Amino acid sequence: MTAAHLPPLQLKKNEDRRIRAGHLWIYSNEVDTARTPLRGREPGGLANVTDHRGKPLGTAYVNPHSLISARLISRHADTRPDRDWFARRITRALLLRQRLYTEPFYRLIYGESDGLPGIVVDRFGEVLAVQITTLGMEMMGELFLDALDAVLEPGIIILRNDTGARELEGLETYVDCVKGELPDRVAVRENDAEFAFAADGGQKTGWFYDHRDNRRVLQGMVKDRRVLDVFSYLGAWGIEALVAGASAATFVESSAGALEQLSDNLRRNRVEAPTQCLRGDAFAVLKDLINAGERFDVVVVDPPAFIKRRKDVKAGLEAYQRINRLALRLLAEDGILVSASCSWHLSREQLVKVLRQGGQQAGRLVQIVHQGHQGGDHPVLPAMSETDYLKAFFCRVI
Repeated sequence: MTAAHLPPLQLKKNEDRRIRAGHLWIYSNEVDTARTPLRGREPGGLANVTDHRGKPLGTAYVNPHSLISARLISRHADTRPDRDWFARRITRALLLRQRLYTEPFYRLIYGESDGLPGIVVDRFGEVLAVQITTLGMEMMGELFLDALDAVLEPGIIILRNDTGARELEGLETYVDCVKGELPDRVAVRENDAEFAFAADGGQKTGWFYDHRDNRRVLQGMVKDRRVLDVFSYLGAWGIEALVAGASAATFVESSAGALEQLSDNLRRNRVEAPTQCLRGDAFAVLKDLINAGERFDVVVVDPPAFIKRRKDVKAGLEAYQRINRLALRLLAEDGILVSASCSWHLSREQLVKVLRQGGQQAGRLVQIVHQGHQGGDHPVLPAMSETDYLKAFFCRVI
C-alpha cells in the first residue's frame, strides 16, 4: 500500500521562476492561499510545492507563521525524509570537506548549500556542534541526529540551539549535549594555530571557520609587522598572525569572557611576541589609540554583522564607514588594512565604496591587493545569493 500524497502548496503565477532557478525559499506572499491556504496547516509539516498550474516543483517543509513560509528539501514530490535520507545528505557534504581539508576541522553542514535548510554543523575533531534554526528541521531533528551519529560516529554532539534565528520560528533557545559529556572547552586547529573555546557559550557554534582562507592569506603579509585585531573575539586573526611571525599584536574586544579565552589561546600557542588586550567598545578604543598617536602596520576590522535586516542598512552602512575611517587613521605608511563584512545586505560594491570614501577622507591612497571570500566548507548556491555573504578586502594604504 503506497503512502498518501503530501498536501499541496501552490504558488501564484510566475512565482515559480526563482524556485526553478535553484532557490529554496518560498515567501508567504508567493503562495496562492486561495487554493492552498497557509492557515490551518501543521507547523513544520511537509507539502508538495507546485506552480500555478499544479506542476510539481518539489517537497518543502512549511511554517505558516514565518515570513519564509516554506523551504524546499527535495526537487521530487512526496519526499519523506528518514534516517537514510539524512545520512545520504550528510555523506555527500562530508565527501566535499574531506576533499578540501586534511584534518577534521571544518563546517560540515552549511544549511541550504548542502540540501539541509535550517541546519548548521561545525566539526571540531570528535566534537560536533549542531544548530537547528527552523521549525521544520526541529521536527525532524531526531532523525537527523541519528543519521549524523551513524555517519560520523563522533564522541560528542552538542546542540547549540541558542541562536536568535530560532525565535523567528517560534522555537525555544537552549544548549544541550545529546551525546557524550559537555566539555568545558572545545579545541580547534586552524592555519598552524590552536584554539579552545567554551562549549556552552560564545557566538554561533563557538568558532568562525568562514575566514580560515582569509586568515591564511594574512599570514603571508605579517612577518615582522605590528598587528591590530579589532573585534577580536577569541583572537583568531591576531594569533594566527603572531604564529606567522608578526612582531606584536593588540586585540580589541568588548566581551570579558572572550578576552579571557583569548588570553588562554595566547598561552596555548606559546606566543612570545608582545601582546596587549584592550577591552571596550571598538569605536571608542580606536579613537583612544588615535589620540595616543599609535600606529600599526596591519589593522584587521572584522565586525559582527552591522546589517542583520534590510531596515538596518542605513545605520549599518554608517557603522562600516566609521570603523573603517578609524582603522585607516591608525595605519602606518605602506600598511595593510583587512576590512571584512559578514552582512549579506552589504554588497561588495558598497564595501569598496566605503573603502574608497574612507581613503579620500583620510587623505590616503587605498589599493585593493586581494579579495577574500568564505571558505569552501561554506559553498555558495548560484541561485541563492543569501549563501554568499562574506567579504574581505586586503588593502595596501599609502
